Amino acid sequence: MSPARGNRGTRGRRRQRRRRGDDEGHADGERWLLTYADMITLLMALFMVLFSISSVNVSKFQTLKETLAQAFSPKVLSGGGSILPNGGASKSTHPPTEQPTPAAVPQSLTERAAAGDHKAEQDEFKRLKRQLDAYARQHGFSASIETVVNSRGLVIRLLTDRVLYDSGSAVLKAEATPLLARISDLVNVDSSHPISVEGNTDDVPIATGQYPSNWELSAARAAGVVRFMAAHGVAPTRLEATGVADQRPIAPNTTAAGRERNRRVEIALLRGNAPEGGASAP
Repeated sequence: MSPARGNRGTRGRRRQRRRRGDDEGHADGERWLLTYADMITLLMALFMVLFSISSVNVSKFQTLKETLAQAFSPKVLSGGGSILPNGGASKSTHPPTEQPTPAAVPQSLTERAAAGDHKAEQDEFKRLKRQLDAYARQHGFSASIETVVNSRGLVIRLLTDRVLYDSGSAVLKAEATPLLARISDLVNVDSSHPISVEGNTDDVPIATGQYPSNWELSAARAAGVVRFMAAHGVAPTRLEATGVADQRPIAPNTTAAGRERNRRVEIALLRGNAPEGGASAP
């Protein structure tokens, strides 16, 4: 190889190395432009998002809100096809039937009265009255018991001399047990209906060491009946005992027969809107 040709080859290799070095240096110098361009793109996207948020269409937003609420509501829309396990739509042509929601039915007489069903309450009182009258006839208590349905409710009058107590006493007689047990069963028709037990006397004063007046005697007799009913299944929260002495007569106290009727204990199955107390109609 001639010296001149060798020099030209050496100079050519040098020029190629210089060109590669220039290209590499140029590439390294422009690499920051990629990062800058990415940053500008991200900033532009951020500004677009901020602009779109700041100019919300209120009507479209409200429509979107209502649509999402309906979509996520547990309410089932009628008329749609059901999704089958194999991905096919239901081929049934019968529209889904809407089952009516049953109305809440009050269970007790008090609830029925509160709901305005006074006729049902009245019918129930009359039914209990018939059952108690039939029991009294079958067991010989017809002369000792009176039943009446009035504004207070079902009132059961028990003549104390004949069936409940001896004169001047508040200890229940043995023969009163089956009658009071039957009454407890009949008036225990629900768990909330209030029951008022009221003791009454005639106008003949009593003055003993145990009962200074007819007030104490009438209250003790009412309490004795309440204790019996509570022990035979009637909820104590439904019961109340009241002694009214001779203040609520149902017959004149001028005759022996009248005084006998006034010596009584009244068991009242009260209406839902019954007055707290008061004399029962004869």
